Amino acid sequence: MSKKPSKSKNSSALQLGRAVEWPDAPEKAQLDRVPNPQAGTDYLVRFTVPEFTSLCPVTGQPDFAHLMIDYAPGQWLLESKSLKLYIASFRNHGAFHEDCTVMIGKRIASEIKPKWLRIGGYWYPRGGIPIDVFWQTGRVPKGLWVPEQGVAPYRGRG
Repeated sequence: MSKKPSKSKNSSALQLGRAVEWPDAPEKAQLDRVPNPQAGTDYLVRFTVPEFTSLCPVTGQPDFAHLMIDYAPGQWLLESKSLKLYIASFRNHGAFHEDCTVMIGKRIASEIKPKWLRIGGYWYPRGGIPIDVFWQTGRVPKGLWVPEQGVAPYRGRG
């Protein structure tokens, strides 16, 4: 059973700035948050994950996706090293495209409690069919500039 990540403001609990072991499963990964110095300002943060990998839960074959994570921070920012470790923990994790995409969005939202979050999972074809999965926490804050995610629909060689 994994230890629940610390929510304290004590920086010694963070993974940033120190060597840590790669988590071998998403539930073992620690997502860190740091105080948002611009908490009174609405702005957008975007994480682009162009080489996400997980495993098909039926065949065990690798699945590949381009993830786009956009969020409007509240009191907390998502610390990027911990996100990299969390994303890497899916490398040997078996789950369907929909489950991976929504699981990641919900976990981040739960940890940092943003004003708003969306995730787009643009999955490469397996069996000839690409799958795109989208999830968000609610309505976009009024006046927030949210650019398009910029990932073109899959066209193959076309």
